[in-house]
Amino acid sequence: MNWEKLFSNKRLGQTRRKPAQADDGRSEFQKDFDRVIFSTEFRRLQNKTQVVPLPENDFVHTRLTHSLEASCVGRSLGRLVGDRIIAQNKSLFDDLQVTSADFEAVVAAACLAHDIGNPPFGHSGEDAISEYFRSKRAAPFLEGLTEQQIADLQNFEGNAAGFRLLTYTSPASSEVRFGMRLTFATLGAFTKYPKESLPILKASKKASEKKYGFFQSEKEVFAQVGEELGLASKKIPGVAAWHRHPLAFLVEAADDICYSIVDLEDGYKLGRLTFETTEELLTSLIGDEFSKFGDFYAKILDLKEKVSVLRSLAITALANQCAEVFLSQQTELLNGQFDIPLTDAIPATPTMHEISKLSVKKIYQARRIVEVEIAGFEVLSDLLDTFLNAVFNHDSKKSKMVRQLIPDRYFDKDRKPFADKYQNIISITEFVSGLTDNSAIGLYKKFKGISL
Repeated sequence: MNWEKLFSNKRLGQTRRKPAQADDGRSEFQKDFDRVIFSTEFRRLQNKTQVVPLPENDFVHTRLTHSLEASCVGRSLGRLVGDRIIAQNKSLFDDLQVTSADFEAVVAAACLAHDIGNPPFGHSGEDAISEYFRSKRAAPFLEGLTEQQIADLQNFEGNAAGFRLLTYTSPASSEVRFGMRLTFATLGAFTKYPKESLPILKASKKASEKKYGFFQSEKEVFAQVGEELGLASKKIPGVAAWHRHPLAFLVEAADDICYSIVDLEDGYKLGRLTFETTEELLTSLIGDEFSKFGDFYAKILDLKEKVSVLRSLAITALANQCAEVFLSQQTELLNGQFDIPLTDAIPATPTMHEISKLSVKKIYQARRIVEVEIAGFEVLSDLLDTFLNAVFNHDSKKSKMVRQLIPDRYFDKDRKPFADKYQNIISITEFVSGLTDNSAIGLYKKFKGISL
């Protein structure tokens, strides 16, 4: 892999690259960031669970605030890495007219979009959708599908749903737009798991094989992305799998840093962690750099403010460590030989693992969170069943009424079901997955006659 191809600013459907700077002064990569942030799908993240479902406290993070914070960290990582790489390859990047601002923009845009395909109710929403398609209720819908198509549904993946949102154009659209029409570079950086759903390779412990990144419906689309970017194909017979775009490691690092550190801060603010524990873990991450701020820190009296300061310093320390690992492994990243998360290769890794274990015990398994996640299983499975029956068993009066609630983009032309069974199922699953926590609960209550 090489940087010249990895920074392609072409978009799906285009035949050649555009000039580095447009008339309005924005690069194509900066336009990617704007397209994501102004999209309806991104706006919906404000009402999707990050860790605490349906939070009663305003300070608890949603998917939207998490994505914004991850994009800020990603932007910093892009700058830290971009400055050094460009200095090492000045003539190449001068010819490409790629600057460190473009490194920033690609990573920040991919970070902004990284959770855009996640369903309601946090990661338990993925489990709820997967469990529904493993149930007897869903069995009739899966008849006749391929093994790969069934795996897409029974191991539902928010990352693959996100790639579909970014690239899919509904037949109901009046023009072919290829989703949000992001550049190939940003689509590559977005895709942390550039493989199809089967075979499951999680046991390999490779970062790029932990999950999968595209459904069968977008398999050919990602093949176009891989070819344009020059992503190295993995030599697995009969399997569509590629090595990651190097910048995907920075996107992953920004996500890991934010959810680990910010969840820790939320845990303290919710009263599930003591100040002493939180302070000890954060100062451990900061390391020797903390001594520079000791006098300032001692003057802060409010404990929540102290934690906020430590959170900021910890994120900076982790970003610097991840950037150093990335730069030291640049050759291996381009060759596809480095394949572990950056946060697993830094001096702060042991403390990061300690924080992860503590968060699982004290935050993610708190009673209120578990109760709402259980409710999510009921809500999502019932909604999927109702809408799928409306599409496939379309003669009943109820089905006709339910179909009226499904937007045009999830049908073929003239609001007719797709000729392909899998396409119908993946479209309805995308519709339900795209609901916010509150809209999913609201529909469920209305269908059950609980709330009218």
